[in-house]
Order: sequence, then structure tokens, then C-alpha cells
Amino acid sequence: MRGATPATPAAPAAAAAPAALAFTGRTLDGTQFDAATLAGKPAILWFWAPWCATCASEAMSIADIHDEYGDRLNIVGIAGMGGNKEMHEFVSDLEVGAVPHLDDQPGAIWKKFGVTEQSTYVILDRSGRVVVTSYLDDLQLTTRVKALVA
Repeated sequence: MRGATPATPAAPAAAAAPAALAFTGRTLDGTQFDAATLAGKPAILWFWAPWCATCASEAMSIADIHDEYGDRLNIVGIAGMGGNKEMHEFVSDLEVGAVPHLDDQPGAIWKKFGVTEQSTYVILDRSGRVVVTSYLDDLQLTTRVKALVA
């Protein structure tokens, strides 16, 4: 009986998304997004604002990481502190449209992760555990990504 008890709770836990991925939102185009779809792979949540020069300088790194590791890593941009039109322009101008971006003008997702300023990365390992909540320069971000997908 002892062997059966741990197996029973483990099955539902494996099927459910980790608590960190228990949020929904809307893409910049208004499509519903459920973060539970990110479960099973490491994930980078990139919190940015459309007027942020630092965020703009990070766009190339995000695009490059997506191109190189996108099959082994989820990346989602979470835009706030600006209007939807400006968010669209940021994504288009900086060519990061291959990455899904959420319009979080109300700040609900920012609040969930305790993000108080742009640019912040929240990085989750494949089990959904938050391993980083911080600004990272390009080298730090790349180092973290390589460790996550190894």
C-alpha cells in the first residue's frame, strides 16, 4: 500500500502546470494565451516596455536566443507600461515577432512575478521553478540559457 500512495498524487501533479505557469493573458493581437502551454520546457519571461531603451537593446539577443534554442526553450515577451499600438511598433521595429508577446497593460502578470521595473527576466527551469528574477546582460542571459537547455 505504501508504494501505491506516492504514485497516485504524482500522476495529477505531472499533468498540471506548475504554479508559476498558472496565468493567462492576451497576445498583442488579442489572442488568448495560457501559460500552462509552456510546461515541460525551460522558459524565459521577458518583461519589457515599448519606450525602454534597455529593452530595445535586448531585442536582438531575444531574437537570437529564440532562433538558436527555440525548439528547447519557451520565450514570451510580457509588455507593460505602454499602449498596444506602441507595443506592436516595438515588436515590428526590433524584429522580435517570432516570439509571442503579451499585452499586460494592467500589470497582472508583472505583479504575479513581483516585477517592478523593465527590463526584467524571469527564468523558469523545465519543472516550472523560478530560477532567476533579474535584469541580465547579454552574456549573463546566454550563460543561463545554455545551462537550462544542456
